[in-house]
Amino acid sequence: MQNPFVYGEVVPGDAFVDREQELDRLVTDLAACQKVFLISPRRYGKSSLIRQALAQLGRRGLLTVEVTVSSYSSYLAFLEGYARALAATETRWDRARQWLREALPSADPLVRQEPGDGARGRFSVTFPDIASAREVGRLATEVFALPGQLAEQRKRPVVVALDEFQAIEGFNGGSVEHALRAAAQVQRQVGYVFAGSEPSLMEKMIGPKRPFYKAGPVMRLDRIPPDLFAGFIEDRFARSGVRPEAGLGAAIVELAGNLPYDVQRLAHETWDDVRASGARRANLDDLHQTLARILGEQDTFFEAVWQRLTLAQRAVFRAVVLRNGREILAASTRSRYRLGGPSSVQAALSALVRQDVLLKEGQTYVVVDALLREWVARRTF
Repeated sequence: MQNPFVYGEVVPGDAFVDREQELDRLVTDLAACQKVFLISPRRYGKSSLIRQALAQLGRRGLLTVEVTVSSYSSYLAFLEGYARALAATETRWDRARQWLREALPSADPLVRQEPGDGARGRFSVTFPDIASAREVGRLATEVFALPGQLAEQRKRPVVVALDEFQAIEGFNGGSVEHALRAAAQVQRQVGYVFAGSEPSLMEKMIGPKRPFYKAGPVMRLDRIPPDLFAGFIEDRFARSGVRPEAGLGAAIVELAGNLPYDVQRLAHETWDDVRASGARRANLDDLHQTLARILGEQDTFFEAVWQRLTLAQRAVFRAVVLRNGREILAASTRSRYRLGGPSSVQAALSALVRQDVLLKEGQTYVVVDALLREWVARRTF
């Protein structure tokens, strides 16, 4: 029997939960060739949502391209990966090579097929003659024009998904934003989704005085309704032949902080443990035994995270866990947990957010990793 829960990778369609409204809106906007900004904290299922939207658009006949910006270590490497992804819409690599050479004659791209992958197989794209920052800038203008050329040549709309878009900040972000905006705004047959998982940075990128200000609609992912998520978890258990105890889904969602990644992870591991025991029922005791096992396996890693924090950050982190992220700056909270003055608490909170340990949602602070939250609650003082 196959485990019905998926985590650590893009969730396939049959394991995808809710997001019907978000998916419909994203597909509609991209099909209309809008330039969409999708902002989501980590572990909310952003990449899975994008993949579902691209699959639907592909079935409608649109050409779809997906690039994860954070996968690249330099601006030039990103341009090479972007060009390769666009060329890969061709069914044969030799045609892809010809198209790139015709589209980028001055850049003289080197296109190589990776061995053993067949006619449609993977290939690499490099620009060996590009060296200086000025040359990279000229190349970017040409590469960013490719989606429009592709749509015109193939007589089909093109949709480009740039995931983890905030990573362009590391590629001289200002010039990248200007070049991309200049290209995208004249490409009437190309839809874009610029998706990012660092909300504060993404909000700045679409703010006033930035190139992408009012460039297109903005979508912000919220949490999946917990009761719906709990029902999904229990249904997946039941369909796989493992009968869940009433309330098991709600308990998994609560322990996992209603973070899609952590919910799927805890459900996946609980299902594995129950099946390994030969049982056909899953109850709350099974869940807590699985949680204890996972925390034990992650003990060394979580300890390393804890040790990297200053004493002030540890105290504030623990207060966030025990107070469910609420009223951390209040005098009563600071007194009870011996946190010091408001300015020092705020400094610690800001540092924890920058380190991707905490996430601020409105006036509440949330631990990014729900299992780390449980470890802090159980193992620290």
